[in-house]
Amino acid sequence: MPNRFISATSAVGMALGLIALTAPPVTGQVANSVANTVTNGAARSDLPRMPDGHPDLQGTYDLATMTPLERLPGDPAFLTKEKAVALQRAEAQRRAKDDEPSPADRPPPPVGGDTSAPKSFFEALEKAGGGAVGGYNRFWLNQGSAYTEVGGEIRTSIVVDPPDGRLPPYNEAARKRIAAARATPTSTAHERQDGTAQPAGGHDNPEQRPLSERCLLGFGSTSGPPALPDYFYNDLHQVVQTQDQIMILTEMVHDSRIVRMNAPHLPKTIRRWMGDSVGHWEGDTLVIDTTNFTDKTRFRGSTENLHVIERLTRVDDKTLLYRFTIEDPDT
Repeated sequence: MPNRFISATSAVGMALGLIALTAPPVTGQVANSVANTVTNGAARSDLPRMPDGHPDLQGTYDLATMTPLERLPGDPAFLTKEKAVALQRAEAQRRAKDDEPSPADRPPPPVGGDTSAPKSFFEALEKAGGGAVGGYNRFWLNQGSAYTEVGGEIRTSIVVDPPDGRLPPYNEAARKRIAAARATPTSTAHERQDGTAQPAGGHDNPEQRPLSERCLLGFGSTSGPPALPDYFYNDLHQVVQTQDQIMILTEMVHDSRIVRMNAPHLPKTIRRWMGDSVGHWEGDTLVIDTTNFTDKTRFRGSTENLHVIERLTRVDDKTLLYRFTIEDPDT
């Protein structure tokens, strides 16, 4: 049975914390809380372990959640359990209505499509993805049904640092780079920026199209690092562990990342789409340090100087705490 996956992070300017369940709770429940998890390196006798004595992190984990990456304007930092349950119930009802058969005598859609204001985070995502005429119907979606709860707190954002739950603004170097990219057709220009128009010639060659459009790498940092929820579908991640290497396989586009344990980083002349990941253990926590990205990295327009540190700690037989730090001085 797939397991639960938690994630928390801290980065220069940004950190994340979330729980995702492969078997989401029914409507009216909040995702099970990860009680004040001990992460001070003390060994726990109740954890399943590998032959080398380190915790066994293997399993298939789900990152699906209703908690957005960034806090929505006007939201508090945390939700009460009653508020979370009410929002979860409302979202479940919205999805159930989408699943209803369309009436045979329904009128034609309005000219220009549905331009009404979205009433929830997921409705806003679906409108952004499908436009006024709509995209995938409900059959194709497999979205989170509960908010993430960590340490007894039901967060309204995965981002925990800055405290406002929002990603830090781009610096001057990033703003100039993004402006230039919007005027030049490149393989990642469409995904790494927020502009809707593409320059002439942007569809002339397959190499100019985004990597995810060509199914070469998952979109939205689903493959990581950092591994983030997709909010539509394909949020599973499988961990396979040995003493010398750990493999993380992502459901979306079947991206596979190999973590080399207790090894030095590759030379800076060798760069990879998902970076070069090396790992070590700090007590019962797996620490993964990733550098050597390319300029095609998937995370929010970052550069090849992106540096990601991830920490994975087993909480119980079905749950991992996932924390990560992200920094890029050029973004």
